[in-house]
Amino acid sequence: MRSVYDAVGREIQRLPQAETVSGVTSLDNHLYMLRGSKTSEQVEVYNIDSYRLQRYLTVPRLGTAYDIVACAHNRCAYISDSSHKSIHKIALSGDTLASGFRRWTRPRCPGVTHWPVNDKPLGLSLSLTHGVLVTCFEVRKIKEFSTDGQLLHEVALPDDVVSPFHSVQLSSGEFIVCHGNPGDPLHRVCLVSSDGHVVKSFGAPKGSSGQQMNVPIHLAVDKNEFVFVADSNNRRVLLLSPSLTFVRQVVSSEQLTWRPRRIHLDVTRQCFYVAHNEYKDSKFTAGQVVVFSV
Repeated sequence: MRSVYDAVGREIQRLPQAETVSGVTSLDNHLYMLRGSKTSEQVEVYNIDSYRLQRYLTVPRLGTAYDIVACAHNRCAYISDSSHKSIHKIALSGDTLASGFRRWTRPRCPGVTHWPVNDKPLGLSLSLTHGVLVTCFEVRKIKEFSTDGQLLHEVALPDDVVSPFHSVQLSSGEFIVCHGNPGDPLHRVCLVSSDGHVVKSFGAPKGSSGQQMNVPIHLAVDKNEFVFVADSNNRRVLLLSPSLTFVRQVVSSEQLTWRPRRIHLDVTRQCFYVAHNEYKDSKFTAGQVVVFSV
């Protein structure tokens, strides 16, 4: 396999345009797309090779869905619900899928549980021990929960990490964190120690140069710890080295119609998924996932 450093960002497929996309993830031969503005059938399930829509999943009591991540170890997916300040867990075992979704007329998912986060949860990722890492926006913390919703650990982020959107744990136990709302002084990707100190960072005040970002909102990290960054308001995806130096754009603004909001890397299939949403009249109105090669 080629290194992610040599990624070319060639477009492979565009999935259907519809409601806004709040997250995208994969497990085995399924691609899961979270539609953020729907009250039912919120998760679209596609065959990951043919990109054909196979079924819908409805998550009961789901409010404002922000992100989704799938866990192969626990055979489930987690969804962050920012309006209800909770995490929803969906069982993705073969039995659940067969019994609950073989027919289009049975969209409700029987294998769903949820638990409170006690803060506004945004981006999700998996911990080294197969728990779920929740980036908490308002209190600026990374919270780790077990698969049954027990709070295991908290990392408080420094005062200058304002508006954290997403975090990913590295093999060292450290974290990569992206932060920066439009009005914030810094828009950065930071390497944060396990006890919450910034070790190094990439970025500065917002901008569009190779060393700047404008709302870095979501991350993906490969096995060699190269970092993909959804640079939302610049309509591009950047590639950073493990030492957080700029490598290049892997997706340019010419390749995306709208603002990238979520990214998901599938090293096995040598591709990554970019969910980009239309921003119109001060709100997101439509969305689509584009598949690129690496």
